[in-house]
Amino acid sequence: MAQQKYKSIKSKLRMAVYPGSFDPITNGHIDIVERSLKFIDKLVIGVIRHPGKKPFFTFKERLEMLKNVFAGRKEITIEYFDGLLVDFLEKNGIHLVIRGLRAVSDFDYEFQMVLTNRKMLPDVETIFLTPREEYLYLSSSTVKEIARLRGPVEKFVPEFVADKLKEKFAQDFNL
Repeated sequence: MAQQKYKSIKSKLRMAVYPGSFDPITNGHIDIVERSLKFIDKLVIGVIRHPGKKPFFTFKERLEMLKNVFAGRKEITIEYFDGLLVDFLEKNGIHLVIRGLRAVSDFDYEFQMVLTNRKMLPDVETIFLTPREEYLYLSSSTVKEIARLRGPVEKFVPEFVADKLKEKFAQDFNL
């Protein structure tokens, strides 16, 4: 009986969502995506339109960068959502959330979110992954600041994203 139950669970597609603003996507984000695929079958990268944040890149630009970075990857889909993550999860039948943690300060916020999400949607589970050591310090804000000061962002983001950062800041300097 136990083996039969295990087989039916094992045959289901293991899905998760990796939510974020991805403004822009960094090598740290990509590391979390790649490592999460070791234990799930399908990952939905959920790009949120956060009403409290004013993103540097437009929503369309962020989606374009993500689609470029993960082009041809059938196990990854990119979707957007407004509102609550739990609503997005429920609508899509997903019960697992992947979150990246860089520092203890991240954990404080993320832990509150886990408890709040679980209160609203009891079946939701969250897995925290820390990026590899070479990306532990990396944030989208840091990357934007380096780009703003015309520094070498190619070490921190894919080439397509680096080009978009340079293009965007060049427009800002030409005004």
